[in-house]
Amino acid sequence: MSGVIAFQGYPGAYSDLACRAAFPDMTTLPCESFETAMETVRDGRADLAMLPCENSLAGRVPDIHHLLPGSGLFVIGEHFQRVEHCLLGIKGATIAGLQRAHSHTVALGQVRNLLKELHLAPVVEADTAGSAELVAQWNKPEEAAIASSLAAEIYGLEILRTNVEDAAHNTTRFYVMAKQATVPDPKTPNLMTSFVFRVRNVPAALYKALGGFATNGVNMTKLESYMEGGVFTATVFYADVEGRPEDGNVTLALEELAFFSERIEILGVYPADPYRTIRR
Repeated sequence: MSGVIAFQGYPGAYSDLACRAAFPDMTTLPCESFETAMETVRDGRADLAMLPCENSLAGRVPDIHHLLPGSGLFVIGEHFQRVEHCLLGIKGATIAGLQRAHSHTVALGQVRNLLKELHLAPVVEADTAGSAELVAQWNKPEEAAIASSLAAEIYGLEILRTNVEDAAHNTTRFYVMAKQATVPDPKTPNLMTSFVFRVRNVPAALYKALGGFATNGVNMTKLESYMEGGVFTATVFYADVEGRPEDGNVTLALEELAFFSERIEILGVYPADPYRTIRR
């Protein structure tokens, strides 16, 4: 697939890496925020957007679920990207000469063992790739960045050590967003459906609303709640289930959900990433 795919962050960010891994023929477009990345798709500057939604270590990506409903975009795919942190320095730098490691706060929290081993002072920056750009600009052998191998290539840094993350399973899940929803062929195996819903404010509404998924044998792989409009009683739930709304058992489950809900919004129907079956 050719065209342009937008992401949030600097060139060389893990979102950039995810775009290139999933869509190698597309041109990546860095954006300053999730909102800007979505806007580029809405106004036609980009065909797709690659947006992180959760990480196996850090959990849910803040704000992303608030932005999906009403964004005017649809989830048409998912991509799981292994996060492989690298220790980067300028040309000629040595590990022994490093004093500080710059990166995003989440990335620094994922390389605590390295920081302790090398006695490096962590310095929080706005972005992993942005920290690589800063280290390249400073051109000081005592400064290092925790970022991707792609960032090293883009900013002309040396990779002093690879795979420095504490946990080998560090993986981020991304949504692939588009302006038009896709309608997968009914014969397509391993389809997923993502949706948000808000239950009615009655006793046991959530319990009853979810009962239809259990009784109809629908596997719910994700369920998260978040507040809407700053009101504690206005809780919205985000869910992923296996199957598509037109499948008999999913249809029945959604009908039961609708009976106990104020609203339901389907965010997208898309093929599951093969990573799901690999990790089972």
